[in-house]
Amino acid sequence: MKIAIGNDHAGTTYKFAVLEYLKSEGIEVSNYGTNEENSVDYPDFVHPVANDVDTEKVDFGILICGSGNGVAMTANKYKNVRAGLCWTKEITELTRQHNNANIICVPARFTSQHQAIDMIKTFLNTKFEGGRHLSRVNKIPMCI
Repeated sequence: MKIAIGNDHAGTTYKFAVLEYLKSEGIEVSNYGTNEENSVDYPDFVHPVANDVDTEKVDFGILICGSGNGVAMTANKYKNVRAGLCWTKEITELTRQHNNANIICVPARFTSQHQAIDMIKTFLNTKFEGGRHLSRVNKIPMCI
């Protein structure tokens, strides 16, 4: 499995914890996030992750910022990206099962590192249900 990860200054410490978890699982990671806690512009770190997911260079993406909203809005500009903002394991599970999300967006200021890693585990291990959800997911892209 290949993962692309990106973060802004609010997600730096979370990213390091996530990288440690992913490494322990033997998952290959492309790290596009900042390693600093100085203020940065989140789109600069989202675009490489979203591009990798959009072009299927990776299986999934992980984005971490303060609220999760900015990274989700930016990533969802890509035709083949379905970035879901998650703050509980239950929402994470549903965003994979029902929406076939391929990027998880984690709000670092509203979840603990332990919660974030649990959500990422759930995200990576939950399958898309297909069925009645497939036609809905196929109606999402508006890009030509």
